[in-house]
Amino acid sequence: MSDIPLFSVRLNRRAFLGASALGALAVSACTTTNVAPPPPDAAPPSDPAFGDAASMYAARVDEGYQLPAIPVAKVDPKFVRQIVADPTGEKPGTIVVDTSEHFLYLVRDGGTAIRYGVSLGKAGFGWTGSAVVQARKKWPVWTPPPEMIQRRPELAKYKDGMPPGPQSPLGARALYLFRDGRDTMYRLHGTPEWDSIGKNASSGCVRFMNQDIIDLYSRVNGPAQVFVRPNLSAAGKIMAVSSKTAEPIDAGVPKDAEFLK
Repeated sequence: MSDIPLFSVRLNRRAFLGASALGALAVSACTTTNVAPPPPDAAPPSDPAFGDAASMYAARVDEGYQLPAIPVAKVDPKFVRQIVADPTGEKPGTIVVDTSEHFLYLVRDGGTAIRYGVSLGKAGFGWTGSAVVQARKKWPVWTPPPEMIQRRPELAKYKDGMPPGPQSPLGARALYLFRDGRDTMYRLHGTPEWDSIGKNASSGCVRFMNQDIIDLYSRVNGPAQVFVRPNLSAAGKIMAVSSKTAEPIDAGVPKDAEFLK
């Protein structure tokens, strides 16, 4: 009789341990399932044209031409290409030049704009109004107009055109502005003189660092409305009604330019 209770105890203990192990396994399995982290959200798409300044303005080969790096440490950070809250109030795709701040804005969706630092020549600083980007050209040939050659006879050697390249006054790209179907002689163009950005240059319309005009060119694939204003205030918008055309900086739109439709 004394063995029965002992056997019963042993049996009950084995049953208890087995049940406990099964219970622990079940709890463990349930716990592991419940605490598994959710899959990470997909990273939002990024614009490859933006990043650290050194990368944006690094040396590159473009259309077979070697572009040197821009020493961005010597460039005021406010003139580095960047996305900002849109201060213009214009619709997406519009280009606005603020001549007082030496900024050009390309308006985007979502209340933002891409801001570029620019340099303004006499033509760019003195002309305000509206126009349309009607043509564009990669690595344009620069042909000084007769008036310019008359003032600067040393340019006569380029009367038939200066070959394109990193030292061309028109730089890596040119966007040609028209009004009522006629060339205004106003240009958005590159320049090798990166240190003129944020200043008023002696010639030219609106100059960009070459890496920036390449970026803007890639985003203007059709006729784009352009406003050139003395500032972005309400008064500046009212003042921007000049019909004065720009002082010519070249002999006209090259025949092989791409006309936008």
